Amino acid sequence: MSVSTSRNLITDVAGLSVGNAHDATLRSGVTVLLCDEPMTTAVDVRGGGTGTREVMALHPEGTVQQVHALTLAGGSAFGLDAATGVQSFLREHGRGFPIGDALVPIVPQAILFDLLNGGDKNWGRRPPYQDLAYAACETAGAEFALGTAGAGYGATTCNLKGGLGSASAQAQSGITVGALAAVNAVGSVAIGDGPHFWSAPFESRSEFGGLGMPTELPPNALQPRIKGGPQENTTLVVVATDARLDRMMLRRLAIMAQTGFARAIYPVHTPLDGDIVFAVSTGARALPDPIYGLTELGTLAANVTARAIARGVYEATAFNDAPTGLPAYKDCFEVPQK
Repeated sequence: MSVSTSRNLITDVAGLSVGNAHDATLRSGVTVLLCDEPMTTAVDVRGGGTGTREVMALHPEGTVQQVHALTLAGGSAFGLDAATGVQSFLREHGRGFPIGDALVPIVPQAILFDLLNGGDKNWGRRPPYQDLAYAACETAGAEFALGTAGAGYGATTCNLKGGLGSASAQAQSGITVGALAAVNAVGSVAIGDGPHFWSAPFESRSEFGGLGMPTELPPNALQPRIKGGPQENTTLVVVATDARLDRMMLRRLAIMAQTGFARAIYPVHTPLDGDIVFAVSTGARALPDPIYGLTELGTLAANVTARAIARGVYEATAFNDAPTGLPAYKDCFEVPQK
């Protein structure tokens, strides 16, 4: 059983902040998750074409047990430069893993492919993702934009504009779970050609329209729809909690959160995707029970992941020119007034 949270954002987990930066001409951007204190972090990868940086540092046998930020970016492999901008920001603010007199900020990252969305990618000698990431750090806070923003700025799905989404929930114990999603999926987040989301059974407070499920699935709704080619599609997710979890428990949280992908995207985890989940813990609250408590948190993590993915598409705005040609959800369907 979960209860509502204040912002319905990943920043409902106290101590976290999110910053976005994008370049409209480039049609790409960066999203950064910062924390007041280092975060214990784990990862689970399910896609067939993931692009990452410093993910090996998240394995249980790694020496560095906590990280200082997480970075999500467009730009495909060029976007992996973004974490350097975050490291620069953190080092300037005296944050990092101490090695003698040196500080080394640990900033794992994942990227999505948005190189064919019509933006001007002729950036010259150096891609702009370091600078975008640094700017995202400067703007980080508890409130942040959804939809066509940050890492989701240039994102698409097979039939609608993709984007950045977030959602949160709270367990009866008071522990909070939140998700942040950059949705660039190969599949569809909406059912068939209609306005209903696959995530509808898990929706909270009409956060993506409140339409529920259709009375029956439309014809061909279960026929897979896909876009693009290999390595052009990815959904990036961060799930966060204030529960005190070690890396093995966080790994299980990330695995359970992947269920949210399957609730929200059809099809998902294909050879064309680079799907990944980072799971982070601020450690502020003790977990009441290591088995049943983690089971509840994993259930909530899957729910908020599904909701965040739908919100990323629901809140997006479109690029109204070629070559994307993809409309935004709100351009296609009447949105109920709240």
